[in-house]
Parts: sequence; C-alpha cells; structure tokens
Amino acid sequence: MRRQIPLILTFLTGIAIFIAFFIPHKPFNEVQDILLDWAIIIAGFALLLGIHSLLRKHITHIKKKDGGWGYSLILTFFFVGVFTVGIFSAIQYKGYSLTPGSLLYFVYDYMVIPLSATMFALLAFFIASAAYRAFRARKLNATLLLIAAVVVMLGRVPIMENAFFNFLSRFSDWFMFIPQMAAKRGILIGVALGAFAMSLRIILGIERTYLQ
Repeated sequence: MRRQIPLILTFLTGIAIFIAFFIPHKPFNEVQDILLDWAIIIAGFALLLGIHSLLRKHITHIKKKDGGWGYSLILTFFFVGVFTVGIFSAIQYKGYSLTPGSLLYFVYDYMVIPLSATMFALLAFFIASAAYRAFRARKLNATLLLIAAVVVMLGRVPIMENAFFNFLSRFSDWFMFIPQMAAKRGILIGVALGAFAMSLRIILGIERTYLQ
C-alpha cells in the first residue's frame, strides 16, 4: 500500500488537472484550484526539507573539516545571516521584506545583484572558451557553425549598423529570424513532446523513480 497510494494520488491528480485544462468550468476549475493550492503547500514543505538537508550536509563538512569545508562555512554563515535579516525586515515592514529602505533590500541590492553580475561575467569567459573548442573548423558542419556564429556576433556590434557594414547586420537578423527560429521551434517541439510523454508515464504509473 505504501507504493499504491502515491500512484493512485498521482493518477487522480494528473487526470483532474488534465481535464480542468480542457474544460475550465465548474467543478473542474475548482478542483484544479484546490490541487494547485495543495501543490504550493507541499512545495513549501519540500523547500524546508531541502534547506534542512543542505545545512546538515554543510555543517557535517565543517565539523569533520573535509576538503572545501571553508566554502561550507561561508555558505552556512551567509545563509543564516540573510535568513535572519529577512525575518527582521518582514517583521519591520509587516511582511514586505523587500521594501526599499529595508535591510534585506540593501543586502539584495548591494550584495546579491553584484555577485550575480560577477557570476554571469565569469560565465561569459567559460562560454567563450567552450565556443572556441566547439567552433574549430575541422569539419564542414563545424565550419558552417563557425561562420554563422561570427556573422551573428559581428551583426550585433553597433558599429556594424552603419551603411558600409549594414549587410552584416541584415544577414544576422535574417539568420536569427529564419534558420535559427526554425531550429529553435524544432527543439521546443521535441522538448514539449518529451515532457508530454514523461507526464503520461508518471500519471499512468509507468515511471516510478520518484517513489524510490
């Protein structure tokens, strides 16, 4: 029964949401709203479990002083600090913790955003390195990919919008809106079909890895 009950609940919930999507009328839409509220509640508890698991793992690293325990110490310190700041800001501004002028808003505006920008800047160098390795013109496909990438990147540079280099900008726009869009739509269709197939497998009880 420990395996059958989750399968039954998954099947009934999936069928109810599926019907409510195509028949958005009573009582199906009301059932959908109730199930979505429960999903939000369960997601909240899952988040708490994830936080507990994360902190327990890193605190264990700190106690044992395993490799990289300093990073665990930094993560734990800042997690507790930001969490405490968020609680006090929420109490001070009656639930609106990100109100301009609050301490949490200061932390977010002057710490989180600059750190995120730094991470994206570092990511740009990793992408450039990966692109250099991927675009080596050893085969025809790699050569075409290299030419298209160079033309698109040059077409996005502001200096290429003048009259002399305007053809590069126009070719870049054509490439982005026609060949690139066709490939993108094909990928999105494949992703949608894969998600639909996986949803059916979960609803019908064929895919049971979430029970392990």
